[in-house]
Amino acid sequence: MPYTALIIGGGIAGLSSAIALRKAGIGVVVHEAHDRAADEAGAFLTLAVNALDALRAMDLDVGGLGVETPKITLAGGSGRRLGELPYTMDGLTSRTVKRGDLNRFLRERALARGVRIEYGKRLADAAVTGDGVVARFADGTTAAGDLLIGADGLRSRTRRIIDPAAPTARYTGLLTTGGYARATPTGPRHDPAPGMHAIFGRRCFLAYLSHPDGEVWWAANPVQPAELTPAELAAVDWRTRLSELFRRDRGPALDLIAATDEIFPGWNSYDVPTVPIWHRDRMIVIGDAAHATAPSIGQGAALAIEDAVVLARCLRDGPGIEAAFGAYERARRERVERVVEQGNRTGGWKALGPVASVPRDLIMSWAMRRMARTGDDPSRWIYAHHIEWHARAA
Repeated sequence: MPYTALIIGGGIAGLSSAIALRKAGIGVVVHEAHDRAADEAGAFLTLAVNALDALRAMDLDVGGLGVETPKITLAGGSGRRLGELPYTMDGLTSRTVKRGDLNRFLRERALARGVRIEYGKRLADAAVTGDGVVARFADGTTAAGDLLIGADGLRSRTRRIIDPAAPTARYTGLLTTGGYARATPTGPRHDPAPGMHAIFGRRCFLAYLSHPDGEVWWAANPVQPAELTPAELAAVDWRTRLSELFRRDRGPALDLIAATDEIFPGWNSYDVPTVPIWHRDRMIVIGDAAHATAPSIGQGAALAIEDAVVLARCLRDGPGIEAAFGAYERARRERVERVVEQGNRTGGWKALGPVASVPRDLIMSWAMRRMARTGDDPSRWIYAHHIEWHARAA
């Protein structure tokens, strides 16, 4: 094997990177800060077609996970239908999966390909040696390799080691919560048609889909101008707060809340503005550590998976580690920063109050009608992204 890579973080970005690197013939050890059970945490996410394309480049098929999501239907809080967007492209159809199921899937595939995963390894520091890099962990242990990949998320320690002046996560002004509404004989009032349904409510955004087993997966984004502390988040009575926010909206929100036994503990939503320095010497950051996007357009996991494939190709084909890192950044920076900015704009549509929501709905309805008439989808550039594994990296 030409190199041995130390991957910091055992989430979607880290495990995807491990799988892609192994396919490229590179040795890998994943170092995860939490214990094994921690990767079962989280709600659900949609793997858009560009994520599925990148997974296919790694010979991974997630067809057995979650539910196929062929489209997203948009509506306003008044119940007025605004339009729909396809979630299919080039023979692929987006899938919505539980995060824990996806983490489990990636971990099993990584282990099957010979990846070693070590738990309880929180990165404290890292330093480049003459011909490699040494990572030091909070438990006092160390690990040595040829390069270090920081896939350690929003609060990335690797990002700060590479650049002590690196920006931190930026609060988006939205909270996120949700749950799984249980199946009942009559069920909550919802549209059982396949696909995601998004309602831009008067005071809160709602997204939901129906699983074939009758369960309804849903998420909400309450507007919260000031970022809440962990203690403040823990003190929120989410059932009461959401019920009040959706009280004047038409749609299934109140039924879904009532039919959900356990609502997710809410969390602040963040993105990460431009990170000027992605790599230094033999260390690099990928995924949320480099370019976290707000959850508004469902591209966080997709970009992380794309990163993993592109970086593996660059290391496979490059004349050296630093040259490969430079090629990776040239291939990725413009795209991911565009997506982050798009996510920030889309999140802004969710944060409008009852008065501003009226012109928003009119604009969205007009845009959807125009798109249906012309076939011109301005977001196609996001989803049509393709990575050809066998092509040589530039």
